[in-house]
Amino acid sequence: MGMTMTQKILAAHAGIDSVQAGQLILADLDLVLGNDITSPVAIKEFSKLNKTGVFDKNKVTMVMDHFAPNKDIKAAEQCKMCRDFCGANDVTHFYDVGEMGIEHALLPEKGLVSAGYCVIGADSHTCTYGALGAFSTGVGSTDMACGMAIGKAWFKVPSAIKFNLTGSLGKYVTGKDVILHIIGKIGVDGALYRSMEFSGEGLSSLSMSDRLCIANMAIEAGAKNGIFAVDDITLDYLKAHNAAEPVIYKADDDAVYDDVIDIDLSEIEPTVAFPHLPENAKTFSEIGDIKIDQVVIGSCTNGRLEDLQIAAEIIKGRKCAKGVRVIVIPATQQIYLDAMEQGLLKIFIEAGAVVSTPTCGPCLGGYMGILAAGERAVATTNRNFVGRMGHIDSEIYLASPAVAAASAVTGKISSPWEVMEK
Repeated sequence: MGMTMTQKILAAHAGIDSVQAGQLILADLDLVLGNDITSPVAIKEFSKLNKTGVFDKNKVTMVMDHFAPNKDIKAAEQCKMCRDFCGANDVTHFYDVGEMGIEHALLPEKGLVSAGYCVIGADSHTCTYGALGAFSTGVGSTDMACGMAIGKAWFKVPSAIKFNLTGSLGKYVTGKDVILHIIGKIGVDGALYRSMEFSGEGLSSLSMSDRLCIANMAIEAGAKNGIFAVDDITLDYLKAHNAAEPVIYKADDDAVYDDVIDIDLSEIEPTVAFPHLPENAKTFSEIGDIKIDQVVIGSCTNGRLEDLQIAAEIIKGRKCAKGVRVIVIPATQQIYLDAMEQGLLKIFIEAGAVVSTPTCGPCLGGYMGILAAGERAVATTNRNFVGRMGHIDSEIYLASPAVAAASAVTGKISSPWEVMEK
């Protein structure tokens, strides 16, 4: 019986010839990730294991991104615990204020993940790295602790859904629209504990930013992981970021899939996920006049340079609508610097937006953009659950940077064409 991409990676890391869906395996890890919220719990559990150090100082990383720069005393104490642990264990890849970024944008940028890797992270959006041809998945803090201690983790091998991509994306249509379309099609549990595997000639239409966004939101369909077939775009990205030599795993021709779904990218339209689930996807033929109070452009889903470039193209020479708070968050320090050198930050500020240091902040209702009762936000983030960004009576509409930028200008949920054709 043939294997999928994910199954081949897991078999290799378990040191066995083959695996099948449902099988329990113990696999070697190439990277273990934590952040300032999840790592303190893992550190406490690690202390109970009586280990003298982490399994490999180069294969453990912690990123202070959720509440950093610290928003309060509790956040400061959490970051200090991580800082002290990484110092005591000589962890190479510890990222704090000044050199940190949003973890799932930072790690690919730093070249810490390569094709063929097996990665766990105590954050549900660790599935982002599947864009690079890696198996990566979110785990609990206890699994993170054990991973830091022994460099291994238990997995139940997932079955898979194959997404066969054809065609090319249209102007102002991005990976965010693709994944919202898919989640709208299969539902938030449509890929429950499965691997979402993306391949087909349409891959050539997707930039690495598109792929990272799509893989990031695989968890919003309930998936164990998302993964993309490795092509020249992948290899060029890995080389440019000095990642380790890639190991390419291709699905067998006779690999078994629970379902095969064809997606013609040329048919994808700008898409918005209405409250309170990512599956509530609508195109603009279904959207009426919905006024908004806030726009957030950023997050591990859509805070990359390409995202900021698209938003700036739409906002340039225009003003943010009166009464609408527009918050732009570059996902890493490097992206912040590149955006500044390209004049993007000037465009945002002159339009009336604010630009934040890299942080997850508003995405999880932490800080830097909390919503009051009755307020509505268009956000390029990945979740719009009840109370996700503040008050339980607030509303979040998930959208691409292009839609978010257009909405910032008009003060209502708007298609980019509504702004650009004027």
